Amino acid sequence: MFEIREKPEMVERAMLVSIYFDHSEAHEKQAMLDELEDLVSNLGIEIVGKHLIRSREKHAKFLCGTGKAQEVKELAEACSADCVVFDNMLAPSQQREWERLINELVIDREEVILDIFAKRARTREATLQVELARMQYSLPRMAKMWSHLDRQGGGAGGGATRGEGEKQIEVDRRLARNRIEVIQKELVEVTKQRATQRKERERQALSTAAIVGYTNAGKSSLLSLVSGSEVMAKDMLFATLDTTTRKLELSDGQTLLMTDTVGFIRNLPHRLVEAFKSTLEEAVLADFLIQVVDASDPEAIRHYETTLEVLGELGAKDKPMIVALNKIDLVPEEDRPALISRLEEGIDGVVLPISVKEAQGIDALLEECVKMLANRVSKAFYCIPYDRTDLVATMHRDGKILTCEYEEAGTVVEAILPIAFANKIRQYAIDRE
Repeated sequence: MFEIREKPEMVERAMLVSIYFDHSEAHEKQAMLDELEDLVSNLGIEIVGKHLIRSREKHAKFLCGTGKAQEVKELAEACSADCVVFDNMLAPSQQREWERLINELVIDREEVILDIFAKRARTREATLQVELARMQYSLPRMAKMWSHLDRQGGGAGGGATRGEGEKQIEVDRRLARNRIEVIQKELVEVTKQRATQRKERERQALSTAAIVGYTNAGKSSLLSLVSGSEVMAKDMLFATLDTTTRKLELSDGQTLLMTDTVGFIRNLPHRLVEAFKSTLEEAVLADFLIQVVDASDPEAIRHYETTLEVLGELGAKDKPMIVALNKIDLVPEEDRPALISRLEEGIDGVVLPISVKEAQGIDALLEECVKMLANRVSKAFYCIPYDRTDLVATMHRDGKILTCEYEEAGTVVEAILPIAFANKIRQYAIDRE
């Protein structure tokens, strides 16, 4: 099993640190540090300290100056931390310098997220995507990762030799690159399987919606509620890594496939965005998006903006969108209009206050889904001659038949059909109250 780096078997006490360089960053950095606390706690590690450290300028060795670095070391010793976690993204050289100074394990925000993803992945695709991201993160950090590998010897004995041969670190990196290639090839095959499933959905003209949003906003709980089927949902960050799709019938009789996707987070490592593109492409290819926002979170607006940023990286920012403002029951009534107004800026869609826990606003949300798909289907009555039963079979296959009666002139059906197919058979359309 590949590990990011050699780590102690048990990390129990972590001190969290965020280095910033401008007073204007302090509020956001504090929010990020609070979020890091949630992330680290999800790994079952006790938080024994949390510190914002301001440095006047960036330094190559520690990111901050040596005086501030010594201050961090003393803080870690004072709280007996066996691990220091930086909210900043550390370069491999900076990580090594910090570990030499503190003499304890040092990790950054990206490594924490990768560790959480590794624990939560369940399907083959998610496991491969996480392993790929971990490999790409680890490649520049490798040092004695396979301690059982000896250095390869030089040439045959007698006379001059070729030297000590390939060093262990070179072997490590070559093996890692080979493994990355293997994973990428396996992911291509998995992607092909997903493409085949998608083509089948397209053939059936099924409409699709993707639920997106910040991690732990209530996406999986919403999918469970509207579909009537159990979807794994827990009060933890990144509880869901694998996409889950459920089929539901809307009020106009149309079938909708709704997919839950992995939650977003601020400073989501770019390699994770890249690694999870095949999973998140459900958001890119969906007919519309439902962004779930935790209205009760003080950082709700920032979480909403973060989701839009990630969607932009995926090429899905301009998709029609319904913003489901979840947990609205926890927001004072006088604060709701301003929050809704702020979220309505700059999106092609509507903002709907809901509460999944209290089942409030769900009917309005589903009716908005109907409106989103109004231009994709046509609902009408048709009288199909008995010598064209093939058309009735196609209606069953590609659309949804609501009623069916056999009359002298032919089979009279009320059906919801894709616009393209409805246009082809419009000569059979009839008026019926």
